[in-house]
Amino acid sequence: LQVGFYRDKCPFAEAIIKDEVKKSFLEDKGIAAGIIRLQFHDCFVRGCDGSLLIDSTPENQAEKDGSPNKSIRGLEVIDNAKARLEAVCMGVVSCADILAYAARDSNVLSGGLYWDVPAGRRDGRISRAAETEDIPKPSFNLDQLIEFFAKKGLTQGDMVALSGSHTIGRSHCFSFTVRLYNYNTKTMQDPNLDPHYAQLLKIECPRFLQGILNQTLVVAMNQSPFFMDSSYYGNLFKHAGLFNSDQSLLDSQTTAEQATVYATNDLAWKVDFARAMIKLSQVQVLTENQGEIRANCRVINP
Repeated sequence: LQVGFYRDKCPFAEAIIKDEVKKSFLEDKGIAAGIIRLQFHDCFVRGCDGSLLIDSTPENQAEKDGSPNKSIRGLEVIDNAKARLEAVCMGVVSCADILAYAARDSNVLSGGLYWDVPAGRRDGRISRAAETEDIPKPSFNLDQLIEFFAKKGLTQGDMVALSGSHTIGRSHCFSFTVRLYNYNTKTMQDPNLDPHYAQLLKIECPRFLQGILNQTLVVAMNQSPFFMDSSYYGNLFKHAGLFNSDQSLLDSQTTAEQATVYATNDLAWKVDFARAMIKLSQVQVLTENQGEIRANCRVINP
């Protein structure tokens, strides 16, 4: 992969993608969190190959229909950018690269740092819902998080920095209500959750959500859900991490020390987050003659 990969082949590629991300962001700031999450969920399954973008067919249940991806958003931004790019440079820019650029642009629009995106990814031709089991779950403990990130060549330090993306966006109630109502056999409420915060969450996510509400009710991940800042880490020290996986970052000395640095130094987090995102975007990539350049991000080429 190289920075400036499309400089000669499609010089306006990055500008077109940025324009599409910005247009969507101005309509809905939450789209930035959605796009960063798309990048994360794509890269954790078969690497950063755009396989998350493929639609299911009667013969194949694709990644986007796996349970961790039921609530993804931002796909239309990628589609719109792809359509414009095909009009000016047909068959040149991969869907996987569009997603990597869009994640960077989303971070910048939300107040994060800019980074140069190494590009030249090719698009994968396989997308299986069952493989979304590779995506870390909100219920994970620290050891499970470290293990799942290590499988992708990402360190414990990368994991702690990337977790800070939970400073923006939203979560469905069903992703964390186990911590409020049925934590384990001994206690209904997670003792590691601040009681005051738990009360607020219970108001937003009542216990007996009927079917459709359970699928649709959402809460903000953080008090500044549209702004990239390190307040996420400060909240962990108040026992106000939303997911078990968030709060578990304080369960070892080294991860807690890293969280302490970020809680008090916003820039330190933003720098490490940018570095970790560059690393994430290079997980198991297809290059050169591997894969293909998809004409439509939702469909593999015939």
